[in-house]
Amino acid sequence: MKTQLYSFWRSSASFRVRIALNLKGIDHEIIPIHLLKNGGEQTSTQYEDKNPNRLVPLLIEGDHAIHQSLAIIEYLEEVHPNPPLLPKNAIDRAWVRALAMDIAVDIHPIGNLRVLRYLMKNLGVSAQNKDAWSQHWMRLGLNSLEKQLSKSASAGRFAYGDTPGLVDICLVPQIFNALSAGLDTSCFPKLMTIYRECMALPEFVDAAWEKQIDAEGLNPSIPPKK
Repeated sequence: MKTQLYSFWRSSASFRVRIALNLKGIDHEIIPIHLLKNGGEQTSTQYEDKNPNRLVPLLIEGDHAIHQSLAIIEYLEEVHPNPPLLPKNAIDRAWVRALAMDIAVDIHPIGNLRVLRYLMKNLGVSAQNKDAWSQHWMRLGLNSLEKQLSKSASAGRFAYGDTPGLVDICLVPQIFNALSAGLDTSCFPKLMTIYRECMALPEFVDAAWEKQIDAEGLNPSIPPKK
């Protein structure tokens, strides 16, 4: 049975896994789960039976279901070790995982769709203040990443060396979010250089928003090189 990925085109977490599957060259089927239509297809009983946390992505391999994007990517790394997404030595692996968590655990969840919807629907936050909330936390997190990667001797064309890996997989979807939110990314030159390197690769391009079978819009424009 072909590997299946339950995904939403604009989901950052799903985007990460799509990139990882492409980089690993794993044949897979995308099964769209629309997070907005009919109150959100992720809330259906049918999907909840597969994934009780009612989120995407969800990877299905045979009789096994794996949720949480970083757990899925780590699984793919273990069963399909080439090309590697993590460094060989322990200390560098820890550093890469820490940066990935800076994005996937600290930056992304605060701007998650269900968080923003709760702010507006339940707490009465205006659209303008919701956008200010999103930009504040993205700017704070991306600023930290910019400083860390600018100082890193391990950074090359990508966040670690000259081949794409786990940090890049997490960074690109977050930059998509920032550009879509109208965030000024000119103050993150290192991040944007890495972003452009990634978006020159078909594995990243094919995982992007507008390439998905359930896409409803185009990706943010990629700022030109300076």
